[in-house]
Amino acid sequence: MSHMLAYVRVSTEEQERSGLGVEAQRVALAAECERRGWTFEYVDDLGRSGKHVNPGLREALHMLATGQADGLIVAKLDRLARSVRHASAIIDDALRQRWSLVVLDNALDLTTPGGRAMAQMLATFAELEREMIATRTREALAARKARGLHNGRRSAIPAQVLRRIVTDREAGTTYGAIADALTTERVLSPTGLPLWHESTVRRAYLAAASAP
Repeated sequence: MSHMLAYVRVSTEEQERSGLGVEAQRVALAAECERRGWTFEYVDDLGRSGKHVNPGLREALHMLATGQADGLIVAKLDRLARSVRHASAIIDDALRQRWSLVVLDNALDLTTPGGRAMAQMLATFAELEREMIATRTREALAARKARGLHNGRRSAIPAQVLRRIVTDREAGTTYGAIADALTTERVLSPTGLPLWHESTVRRAYLAAASAP
């Protein structure tokens, strides 16, 4: 018998309008788990946006990665992630770590061969999109260079965060300590996730410090 994590998320605005969104998700998830004979437990992110990995989802992904649950079930894909990139990353984890992902509203179901094939296609298209963006960026930079234009670009890190990194580093704070502080405060990194690495902070500081 599989043990599933039934993930429920509503934003602050949705929660303020009505609590029915939470209850509707829980009812739908419980009904599907009972229909399939799965045991389950709820994992909630209430009053949270879907722009990044929230605490409840982060804990669920950790449980799945460490074998404490067999899969994740959600009512709708937008409850899991707001962007194709984040959804693709979660699907990639599910395929690589071999746990089930079930999304009720679009028949994405990694417990079935067809569902796994669909997930692999989504991951492939997401990777293709990233490669096409990278190719267009390289071509644009090459065209600028050919015209003798400077190819410097603004950091993906917001100016306020970049300024903090620079001032903290110049005050003697280590790169690791800066990364830990940003992670603790759940400031989004350039990848869109609330996890900062020492190497990311170092690159950001050195790029800002060496800019003309």
